[in-house]
Amino acid sequence: MVSYSSSWKDSKSSVENPNQEGTICSECGEDILFDENRGHTVCEKCGLVHSEKHIDRGPEWRAFDADQKKKRTRTGAPMTYMIHDKGLSTMIDWKNRDIFGKEIPVKLRGQIYRLRKWQSRIRVSDATERNLTFALSELDRMASNLDLQKNIRESSAKIYRDAVDMHLIRGRSIEGVAAASLYAACRRYRIPRTLNEIAEIARVDKKEIGRSFRFISKELFLNLNPTKAVDFLTRFVTELGLSPECQKIAKKIIKMAELRGLTSGRGPTGVCAAAIYASSILSKERRTQRKIAAIAGVTEVTVRNRVSELIENLNLGISLKKKDLP
Repeated sequence: MVSYSSSWKDSKSSVENPNQEGTICSECGEDILFDENRGHTVCEKCGLVHSEKHIDRGPEWRAFDADQKKKRTRTGAPMTYMIHDKGLSTMIDWKNRDIFGKEIPVKLRGQIYRLRKWQSRIRVSDATERNLTFALSELDRMASNLDLQKNIRESSAKIYRDAVDMHLIRGRSIEGVAAASLYAACRRYRIPRTLNEIAEIARVDKKEIGRSFRFISKELFLNLNPTKAVDFLTRFVTELGLSPECQKIAKKIIKMAELRGLTSGRGPTGVCAAAIYASSILSKERRTQRKIAAIAGVTEVTVRNRVSELIENLNLGISLKKKDLP
């Protein structure tokens, strides 16, 4: 049985980080490990104790499930760009309950109401914060309607904050720049959302959003890549209820079309819809052009034109009927 050596004091200075594995033992040249239960740094071969009595910098409490961890932690919510003050100020909840969950007495509710009102006024101190408060709430509303994840919301809020810091909002509507920031975040993370979809939920028209998007992309040096047809493939296939095999065929068709240059100057949603229509015929899971066009947000004429181009230039082994030709 290997016993700990008493010469740990001589080699104590050889270990700087007790939690870092891979440090070499001064006696045998093997790796030394940190024993969390005893607070020792010990060689795993010869048993030499290199250091001991390390301070545990973790919490003094233990939690066995998520609820216990949430109740026992003493830190606040993480910093977020979705709140104008990044969530660092105090918020008084609108529920008439105290920290223990008990209802606040009726005599104190008036006082608590006045505290809430003044706290909400104090949190917004100048015009910039009022701008951010309105814009970030608008961003959150649009992201909720599009069912976007938290990282997309945080990225769009960061883009809008950068635009405010560079004074790019002057002369433009807050809603337009907020919608453009959300569209830029979707483009950055390759989330399949078109400008038309964002314009439907925004309170401004498509032209203003596109104009604001081009402006902030140029001024903030976003360098966003163009949207490709394959980015919309998974979403459209899922909404149409097609199989993974059909998705693989459509992906191959899109790649072949890109190699032949058939996607140049064409809308990515139209090319993707045409590839899905052709793959649904090949996989015998046929969907109508009307249904595919409705999911992709394009017209049936666009789908027919793109499909005819694919069949004409690619050897797909399918032929369209006269009613399906443009």
